[in-house]
Amino acid sequence: MIIDDSQRGTGFLLTESARLLRKLIDRRLQPLGLTRAQWSILAILSRQEGLSQSQISVRLEIEKSTAGRLIDQVEKSGWIERRPIAGDRRVWGVHLTERARQLLAQVETVIIRSRTEMLQGLSEERQGQLCGLLQDIKSNLAVALELDRSEAHQAHATDDTTP
Repeated sequence: MIIDDSQRGTGFLLTESARLLRKLIDRRLQPLGLTRAQWSILAILSRQEGLSQSQISVRLEIEKSTAGRLIDQVEKSGWIERRPIAGDRRVWGVHLTERARQLLAQVETVIIRSRTEMLQGLSEERQGQLCGLLQDIKSNLAVALELDRSEAHQAHATDDTTP
């Protein structure tokens, strides 16, 4: 076995912590009729309305088709609406509805409470250190992912030119 209980290190702890936070937030958002994935769209739009489906997919780091299905769900729930973007009949901007604006305050309370509980007992200094470390880890992983993409692209290009 590659990983057993005695080898559960940083990666395991990061994964499990993120899983538990997602589970906690999902459980707390459920009475509001909202999932974490749906909330992520509302959160993005609360900072900048009128984004296109493509722009939302980039910000969520998901495929356009996945973002489209998620946007469809949130729109059916009455929290967002699509509006035409002037000058481009093919692209629609996504906007919050008044119903969503009222919901945002309740959701913000859930998120802040969950984050506070997650960081309970950590001084501001340790929280800052943790954020810095996690940002470094995220950057390292982004570089590794990009390197893998580049290597895969080069391997594919080599396969295409091999007789």
